[in-house]
Amino acid sequence: MTPILMVVCAALVDAERRVLLQRRAPGRAMAGLWEFPGGKVEPGERPEAALARELAEELGILVDPASLAPAAFASADSPERTGRPMLLLLYVCRLWEGVPRPLDAAELKWLRPAEMDGAGMPPADIPLIARLEALI
Repeated sequence: MTPILMVVCAALVDAERRVLLQRRAPGRAMAGLWEFPGGKVEPGERPEAALARELAEELGILVDPASLAPAAFASADSPERTGRPMLLLLYVCRLWEGVPRPLDAAELKWLRPAEMDGAGMPPADIPLIARLEALI
């Protein structure tokens, strides 16, 4: 049995009900696409702790894992084409410390879920948009 690659991502929601997206950097799988920030869960790591770590690494913000609210999930083939199926867990986050910066991305932008349809996102992120719109 092929192990599942668990990936966590965040919908950082601002006061105007916009969500932060980051553009994948050149040279990476699916470069140029817009995605929810996050990353892989390491062995033995809880998803919420992994997401807090990834947000610090990618955006330079501090997030208390307790402030992450589970929102939705999707499954897809791994973008790195490892042959492993991927399970993508989306959390909503409204509280963080610091100003998000693109430390591991080409750029950042804030969009409302209704504006994400034409943004050019990875296939695993697309089914999360409707659920996110219903939640925020």
